[in-house]
Amino acid sequence: MLNSITNKARGINKKSALTWCMNNAIFLVLFLLLFIIIVISPDFLSVNNFRNILTQASTRIIIALGVGALIITQGTDLSAGRQVGVAAVVSASLLQAPTYAYRMYPDLPVLPIFVPILLVIIITAVFGFINGFVVAKLNVTPFIATLGSMIIIYGINSIYYDRPPYGAQPIGGLDARYMNFAQGSFNIGGFMLPYLVIYATVVTVFIWILWNKTRLGKNIFAVGGNPEAAVVSGVSLVKTILIVYTLASALYGFAGALEAARVGSATNNTGNMYELDAIAACVVGGVSFSGGIGSVGGVVTGVLIFQVINYGLAFIGVNPYLQYIIKGLIIIAAVAVDTRKYIKRK
Repeated sequence: MLNSITNKARGINKKSALTWCMNNAIFLVLFLLLFIIIVISPDFLSVNNFRNILTQASTRIIIALGVGALIITQGTDLSAGRQVGVAAVVSASLLQAPTYAYRMYPDLPVLPIFVPILLVIIITAVFGFINGFVVAKLNVTPFIATLGSMIIIYGINSIYYDRPPYGAQPIGGLDARYMNFAQGSFNIGGFMLPYLVIYATVVTVFIWILWNKTRLGKNIFAVGGNPEAAVVSGVSLVKTILIVYTLASALYGFAGALEAARVGSATNNTGNMYELDAIAACVVGGVSFSGGIGSVGGVVTGVLIFQVINYGLAFIGVNPYLQYIIKGLIIIAAVAVDTRKYIKRK
């Protein structure tokens, strides 16, 4: 009898270990990739690389936090990257140095930095509101609705970008104040903390409070978890979806303005594919496409993991095209694991 109990315990332990490995397979693969990167190039572990990863991840975190809320409501946004591009191009065009010879608006007076940034946030928020309206009121699936808006927004941005007399050339020569707004840093005990990290932290705290301490946050999870029950409980699906899409796009606008200043220029292809990175980071971070499940900490963790892998693969000289293949496999694996968890819960 004792042997029977022991064998049963071993079976349970093996099953539990196998289940844990299956549920966390994506993390195991990512950490294996990280281990391989470190073995190939131990120099990867440096303060400078750590700072670069945080800097590059900051705008991605802001974008992913917007996308994360949509996924929680069983939605998505394929137009996120193109909205980032619009914000980058418009803010860059309005914040070029007055002495730059190829200014898009030669006679434009020097503007306070916050004016163009606020403007692009409003512009992208309008795009988000339209997306939300199409999804909530016209009952178009989020995939199709945002696929269409992605194409439309890219067209609008390209028309604006390809303007005479200089045509489609990168918008550079940015105002030093604008550049410093994104590229500057604080010296904290010898560690230079980038401003971008501070902005991302502020946005993260704001979204955490919104998701966890407000009625809107509860409604977001209710709509994603069980829309019918949410309606019965008095939650307005239309209002909630409109707010979520509008807020997400406002975050894209802010991220786009920061991205242009971080890079030092902008084109109509700025932000291309950022939505896929954001979606992948959310899924890796535990945000479920089944709806109603996700956390701010998970989203941030997912972005950081992805950024470490991206930066690490580039650091050791992996072919950029191969990087796309690796990222695609990670996305498929992450969704497969998420689907397995959902089926098991049902």
